[in-house]
Amino acid sequence: MPTPRSFLAVGLAALAWNLLGDMSFAAQYAMDMDELARTAPDMARVYGQMPGWVWAVFAVAVGAGTLGAILLLTKKALAVPVYALSLAAIILLFAQNFLATDMLAVEGWDAVLVPALIFVAGVAQFIYARAMKARGVLS
Repeated sequence: MPTPRSFLAVGLAALAWNLLGDMSFAAQYAMDMDELARTAPDMARVYGQMPGWVWAVFAVAVGAGTLGAILLLTKKALAVPVYALSLAAIILLFAQNFLATDMLAVEGWDAVLVPALIFVAGVAQFIYARAMKARGVLS
């Protein structure tokens, strides 16, 4: 089956989205906690509650998403399990953020909007890669 005309646009959009995730991870990881404590003490406390393994899960979520986009663009079927790994890490990350911290109490329900968008984007990328594999576009 031929490659859909939208394939390159979807792949580039996925790559751009995931690169934004990489930048978000880098910015949050390098964040000056003392400065954050002065400007947003509640958020500094929430970030301070995050165990080290959560940062590793965050890195896997964004790194696997970016790798998945690259694999998709290069038409490699490995994109499907890599996107699945990213999605699993996204679920674990946000489960920890909302169930093991008081982020909702600090930020309110607005704190759910961006994670929900990230989850939907992760699901969409996984489904798209799986569909492209099923059509024979990825090998």
